[in-house]
Amino acid sequence: MERQGDEIHISTTEASGGSTPHIVRYVLGISLFLAIAAMSAIWITGALTH
Repeated sequence: MERQGDEIHISTTEASGGSTPHIVRYVLGISLFLAIAAMSAIWITGALTH
């Protein structure tokens, strides 16, 4: 933490209260893939039954 006059400057880690491991990026990517796979399976199954 650094004080410049009346302003206080802190780092990103200090402001967030911890580290940012970027796990959300992987969770979103995997869930997007699973959603696309599920929708494709439903669409293909529906097309084959008609």
